[in-house]
Amino acid sequence: METLQRTANRGSVPTGYNVANGCAFDATRSEKMTKTPTSAGNRRTFTISFWHKRGGLNTKDYIFEAGNSDADADRFTLRWGTGNTLDIQTSATYLITNRLFRDVSAWYHVVLAVDTTDGTASNRMKLYVNGVAETSFSTDNRGDINQNFDFAVNNTKKHIIGNSDVEGSNFLDGNLCEFVILDGTAAAPTAFGEFDEDSGIWKPIDVSGLTFGTNGCYLDFEDSSNMGNDANGGLDFTESNINATDQSQDTCTNNFATWNFNTGSTEGNVSGGFSGGNLIRQGVNGSFNACVATMGINPYIGTASWYWELEITVDNDGNSIECIVGWVSENILNSDSHATGAVVSAGFAFNTSTNWDPPAEGTGAAGDIFSMHLQCDSSNPTFKWFKNDTLVFTDRNAQHTIDNCIYFPYGAAFKNTMEAVANFGNPIQEFAIDSGNSDPDGHGTFEFATKSGFALCTKNLAEYAG
Repeated sequence: METLQRTANRGSVPTGYNVANGCAFDATRSEKMTKTPTSAGNRRTFTISFWHKRGGLNTKDYIFEAGNSDADADRFTLRWGTGNTLDIQTSATYLITNRLFRDVSAWYHVVLAVDTTDGTASNRMKLYVNGVAETSFSTDNRGDINQNFDFAVNNTKKHIIGNSDVEGSNFLDGNLCEFVILDGTAAAPTAFGEFDEDSGIWKPIDVSGLTFGTNGCYLDFEDSSNMGNDANGGLDFTESNINATDQSQDTCTNNFATWNFNTGSTEGNVSGGFSGGNLIRQGVNGSFNACVATMGINPYIGTASWYWELEITVDNDGNSIECIVGWVSENILNSDSHATGAVVSAGFAFNTSTNWDPPAEGTGAAGDIFSMHLQCDSSNPTFKWFKNDTLVFTDRNAQHTIDNCIYFPYGAAFKNTMEAVANFGNPIQEFAIDSGNSDPDGHGTFEFATKSGFALCTKNLAEYAG
């Protein structure tokens, strides 16, 4: 099981430079951005830089492609491989990392610097992750890159973010921010980030002063009405199935919780049922289909309160909904056992048998939003559940809590075709936001008022989690 994050995730620390927005890519909605330059730029020397928090794993997700046909020798792609590697290829494969990228809770910063004019073949393509050069590859064919070779990047061919024209079903899932292309410069990672002097964590810096060149771009995703806007003033990308609701506050400087792909349970099978940047949980084969968040809270430390929401978007084959929603303790997770309504420290069951503890609360329907509020207290933490903003249950000094134990948002019993969407302050298009409420520090967007509860994000954890 991947390590669950208790504090600020790698690549997400308080910083003088703040990245306000990113774009949430949902593979199930075939989202992508495209542009076709009207004139060619420098096809031999360029840099691609971006920050990305992965959604699903074990799939071939295209991050960027330039070129229209697999037959094009200059076609250029950068993608996640099915084995969770980073792959760079044209009609041939140039690089596949040995390193695996399976942390869905953290932001990765990727820089690919290309200079085919270099006299040394191994220097013609350099890959960096979180400021460090990747040097171990299962495939390394950089020696096959001819000197002065022209790639499709910066040519008058289609450039795509989030998909491939050649393999059209492989859409990107997860969050993307600070997407940059430099036309004419093979830049070092220090052009885009720096190591924090206190924590040693790689963090972003302002890139607006870089030289972008003829077809370079800077997508900061700050214009919700034009998510493909080039903040550098160049040709915009055209959005496909992306709109204002895909603008996210989940960024490399303020990382929000999502469901953890690596801790989901489908009665022993963790291979499916997550999408929408790991905020959507679908029922798959079986009936348990659990999900656990990437961030947690010790309810016995501090005096802050915390808040999150979950909306049922698809019911169980037209039948009444069954679900469990609440918090699960790390000792249960570490024992690798299923968390159910009987053992969740503060679970609440909707429309299940009355032998759950706490007991069931009636029925639900698609469109219902359940809200969870946790008030921390050294001796008497309080858990509250709301259904459509109406308080339905309070568990004071919860029956199953353990001192000095971390509790994570939790959901389970999403049966068959049932689907639910979580909102930890970073809603996606599938979550209905009609009003819009932020937490007391202005972080996040929720459907209902947070009752002074804070969103689960790294800025709040650093400030209030003790």
